[in-house]
Amino acid sequence: MNIEGMITYIFRAHSEQAKKPKKTIRYWDGKTPYAIHPTWCAMTLLTETNLQEYIRFEGAQALLLHDILEDTNAKLPDGISARVHHLVLEMTFESSAQEMELVWSRSDLCQLLKLYDKVSNLLDGAWMSAEKRAKYVAYTKRLAAKVEATYGSDLNILRIAKAICI
Repeated sequence: MNIEGMITYIFRAHSEQAKKPKKTIRYWDGKTPYAIHPTWCAMTLLTETNLQEYIRFEGAQALLLHDILEDTNAKLPDGISARVHHLVLEMTFESSAQEMELVWSRSDLCQLLKLYDKVSNLLDGAWMSAEKRAKYVAYTKRLAAKVEATYGSDLNILRIAKAICI
């Protein structure tokens, strides 16, 4: 399945097969389709010219699909590679608390992809309480430090993370 097909798939999965009706839209305005979140994550990763091609393309596919198992009743689509399937499973957690505890034992690539996920959440996180936002910011800063140590400082996602985590 190509990127365009995956985008169609995730828009349908999140709008037609969400586990909870409130999961079909983004919280901040109650109107924006939920699927803009994984789409933003994937498209932003694809702009990272300082990452190897396989990271950008496999990572973008994993980011498109990363909330399918957590938030919808859909299955992962047929035709994805074993590596993408593994990355999606690696990014799947039962709760944000579990994620914040266990992500450090996951692969460097999983942690990189989670940085895109958390930055996107913070970008439209106007709905978050001050306490929740502070927790997300601290977690995102920790992810950013790990990503920078692993992949270098010249990534767009690090620039965005630093700008919003002040």
